[in-house]
Amino acid sequence: MTTADLILTNARVLTMDPDHPRAEAVAIAGERILAVGSAAEVAALAEPGTRIIDAGGRTVLPGFFEGHVHVGLGGADLTHLHIGHLHGAEAVGAAFRTFATANPDMPLLMAQEAHYTILDMPATRHDLDAMIADRPIAMMSPDLHTVWANTAALKAAELLHGAEMPHGHEVVMGEDGLATGELREFEAFGPLIAYAGEGRINLGIATGEEPDPWPTQAERAADKALLLKGMMHCAAHGVTSLVNMDGNRYTLELLSEMRAEGMLPLRVKVPFHFKPHMGLDALDRASAMTAEFDDDWISSGFVKMFMDGVIDSRTAFMLQDYPDQPGHRSEPLFPPERFDEIATEIDRRGLQIAVHAIGDGAVRVVIDGYQAARAANGPRDSRHRIEHIELIDPADIPRLASLGITASLQPPHAPGAMDFPLQPTLSRIGAARWADAYQWRSLAKAGAAVAFSSDWPVADVSVLRGIAAALTREPYDSARDERLSLLETLHAYTAGGAWAAHRDQVTGTLRPGLAADLVMLGGDGEATDASKIPDLGVILTICGGRIIHDPGILA
Repeated sequence: MTTADLILTNARVLTMDPDHPRAEAVAIAGERILAVGSAAEVAALAEPGTRIIDAGGRTVLPGFFEGHVHVGLGGADLTHLHIGHLHGAEAVGAAFRTFATANPDMPLLMAQEAHYTILDMPATRHDLDAMIADRPIAMMSPDLHTVWANTAALKAAELLHGAEMPHGHEVVMGEDGLATGELREFEAFGPLIAYAGEGRINLGIATGEEPDPWPTQAERAADKALLLKGMMHCAAHGVTSLVNMDGNRYTLELLSEMRAEGMLPLRVKVPFHFKPHMGLDALDRASAMTAEFDDDWISSGFVKMFMDGVIDSRTAFMLQDYPDQPGHRSEPLFPPERFDEIATEIDRRGLQIAVHAIGDGAVRVVIDGYQAARAANGPRDSRHRIEHIELIDPADIPRLASLGITASLQPPHAPGAMDFPLQPTLSRIGAARWADAYQWRSLAKAGAAVAFSSDWPVADVSVLRGIAAALTREPYDSARDERLSLLETLHAYTAGGAWAAHRDQVTGTLRPGLAADLVMLGGDGEATDASKIPDLGVILTICGGRIIHDPGILA
């Protein structure tokens, strides 16, 4: 009889396995779950060398599955200035100056979480020059889609006089013929990120291309350090698997090097990023990545695309005019006929598709494309995804379930639910459409598969904060209550995320034979008031049978 290496007992185990939803103990042997059951049943698997951890009635869950994250960007974000709690030029300027003093050699002083109304008016390079003029500084919006830079930063990145950009990416120009300081979308501020020394780790989201020239050993080591920093930050919040929603072959090779060096703490899935300028032959790279990287720890198997931008900058594609800008709806980054063709080819290759679509117009274009792919290739277990769905036309809600589309949603993104302010988002949407915004329960009730995530560093990666946001969110005026129950929310952060990523036969539930990926909370989650769930904390994270986060509380 196989004996256990590690046993967690006296726990409130929520397995996410519908056949055996609750248990008292879990036994681990090697990288796998050996048994899940009563304390007495699991105790019989112990031997003198078995480590036994008494959970003391705390909740034990499958390791959280972070289904939409940017872990390299998150690792870099941890080294930046954070100003989401500030408001006004005086407070922001003081924070920049303190940060500048503490980081005299940093080429670019980047501040994160600069909400669109942080200075009460659209920021310009002159506003930032008044804070610091002699060093490059910049602010990144919370959604990671807009940067505001000072004159020194624009000069350093060779953007002051403008630059030709792909459709949907813009260096905003002023009447004086110079850049205003506002840089919209990834390729517009890509040169600034590159100047900061973070360009290689940004390629996966900015261009989808590979580094050229190929990075040196020292450069790869620097990038692996950012990935490791990001992954360990995730592990501290109970995450054991993640879908890195940007990437390229370089990302996969860095992860492979990390595994060979014994430095890979989490399971990671990485896409091929298909950009509008690419031809269908570029998908050969996606197929090659899928064939070469396909195991329980590092995998690809899907293509990521952007259909639009974000609501706050009015780059999300809408079916109706923005109420605060009549005549403007934005545009899809892929014309519908073109997207139909691309989706059909990706689906034909047996690959999954994940598309960022925030506006209801973008959501419809993506649903139509998935329908076209199914009509051309026939139905299969594709689990194609739509990322975000911040606004959806009621007529499109039932189409997700009928076409087998996964709703990949982020509870921290709903304005007012966690860190994002109500404005300007709700004004951009308009009160008449609030009922169609940030729908979770409606999509689940209509039969759509739902996966929850953070989109870190867009939002805090803390799953416990995300759970609290999901459970305490208040409906907007005249809108329905879109909250799911606690168990439904936990499922969306565990088994739902694993299923959405085709990883449900590896992880996401606590069943014998699956990966020993677990998280232990600091108390009984079911007995804790929803608003207090973040206070529980994560006191143990196990991935593949190995403890990767242990603050010592159980010692």
